[in-house]
Amino acid sequence: MDILDFDVPQHQVNTLGQPVNFAVPDWVPPPAPERRPLHGRFCRVEPLTPAIHAASLYAANSQDAEGRMWTYLSYGPFKTFDSYRAWLDQRSVSNGRLCYAIVDADTNSAVGVACYQRINPAAGSIEVGGVAYSPLLQGTPMATEAMYLMMDNVFTLGYRRYEWMADSMNATSRAAAQQLGFSFEGVFRQEDVVKGRNRDTVWYSILDHEWPALRATFQQWLAPQNFDAEGRQRTRLSDLTRPLLHDVVDIRH
Repeated sequence: MDILDFDVPQHQVNTLGQPVNFAVPDWVPPPAPERRPLHGRFCRVEPLTPAIHAASLYAANSQDAEGRMWTYLSYGPFKTFDSYRAWLDQRSVSNGRLCYAIVDADTNSAVGVACYQRINPAAGSIEVGGVAYSPLLQGTPMATEAMYLMMDNVFTLGYRRYEWMADSMNATSRAAAQQLGFSFEGVFRQEDVVKGRNRDTVWYSILDHEWPALRATFQQWLAPQNFDAEGRQRTRLSDLTRPLLHDVVDIRH
């Protein structure tokens, strides 16, 4: 039998002598995230409103002439603005999902989208997904700050678990997850069929007791002194988050 040790508090034993997981005393499910903006230094993350954001998002996405940003997503690319706007209209009102536009603080233009989904207050868990970063957002401090703002909001509300899922073929998404401090949990094989191809899904997570150390790390990386006069980072985020990742150890009995 395989047992996965996730480096959680030691298990307990019930009155029947069976091992059980740690208690969560006085657990109260947190509220669902509100539709309100989250403000940072490089960007703001505000509820997706197609009438406000669609045009700048489409223009930013169009910088990706080859359509590479859409390969591992279940939707896109969009050949026309009208088709993108129609999809965005539907996406912005989906039940169980709260989507945000990521807005460049300097230009006031929306340059990417990310969503809270699989929102489960009873379990205290939320997934970040639907991440569509245009070339104007990829690899910028805005990209990292947006993820930090969304994480911080979730844990401030009282959630216990924040999830990231990636197509197993999407090396960029998998690297980003761990750079952002998500720990690898496992692979769901043949979990979906996307655009006519098999998808194996890799799962990552951050837990509430891990967040204080990660939060301090993000604040250290985002601080003005971490960037030179040209805006280049002095210390890589991955160098700060790598020591905080939790490996899953396979113990065979």
